[in-house]
Amino acid sequence: QVQLVESGGGMVQVGGSLRLSCAASGRTFSRYAMGWFRQAPGKEREFVASISRTGGYTYYADFVKGRFTVSSDNAKNTMFLQMNSLKPEDTAVYSCAAVLVYNDDELRIRDYEYDYWGPGTQVTVSS
Repeated sequence: QVQLVESGGGMVQVGGSLRLSCAASGRTFSRYAMGWFRQAPGKEREFVASISRTGGYTYYADFVKGRFTVSSDNAKNTMFLQMNSLKPEDTAVYSCAAVLVYNDDELRIRDYEYDYWGPGTQVTVSS
């Protein structure tokens, strides 16, 4: 079992920045590929970014490329999402997820591929 808890959400103005954290406990963090997803009211959950278990590979949804950066610190069992140039359409509950993988370059971009989820943190971008 892996327990995930997000933090760092809040309210920010258009163009502002936030840094989300996802703290993991339980099993060896370095064995898991990680991802960020978000869900806005009335919309389906959508993929935001993913990172391989070593942190050496990342992948982003087109709508966040150049604005968001995913990273991880395996020594601290924590993944991060640096969000810059925030827009009102970025308003959503952001959740982190983890899945056990067996190769250093494995990434996952579909929510059903993930086994463990955090409760989420609200991000609100006001205009």
